[in-house]
Amino acid sequence: METLRIRPATVDDLESMWTIFRAVIAPGDALPFDEDFERDTFREHWFGTHAASVAEQGDEVIGMYKLGANHAGRGAHIASATYAVAPAMQGRGVGRRLVEHSLARARAAGFRGIQFNYVVSTNAAAVELYRRLGFDIVGTLPGAFRHQRLGWVDAYVMFRALERPESDVEG
Repeated sequence: METLRIRPATVDDLESMWTIFRAVIAPGDALPFDEDFERDTFREHWFGTHAASVAEQGDEVIGMYKLGANHAGRGAHIASATYAVAPAMQGRGVGRRLVEHSLARARAAGFRGIQFNYVVSTNAAAVELYRRLGFDIVGTLPGAFRHQRLGWVDAYVMFRALERPESDVEG
């Protein structure tokens, strides 16, 4: 297997990223976007206020994430991220590498924690990966996701601290 490289995304990656995104949302089981999500909206989401990165093997983009503040102002110290891995590459550690990379970037950017606002409860691989990487389920949104096959399922809010708050630091 060729070496996996994670680097900042550029607009030259847009077509590959769009293709991955469309493939990931098509089954209607992992991300809260409909099939009619528009390419221009995707571009704004991934190249707007958040910083996007891609995972590539050789010359092929096989995964991606975007990272940025979960909220502005007094909530800007908590990051949020969205990940997508090409379906043919899922289950090979690409997602784990992307999450680990985003955690390092979030720490380097000074974020104090990272929150995932909407993790579909039936997306067992994602939930398990996030738990193994230190995230906790801090909230459940009952029946918040309209799963294409299963109907209404829960969504989780997951969180991981990236450093201890000053109030916990002895001085």
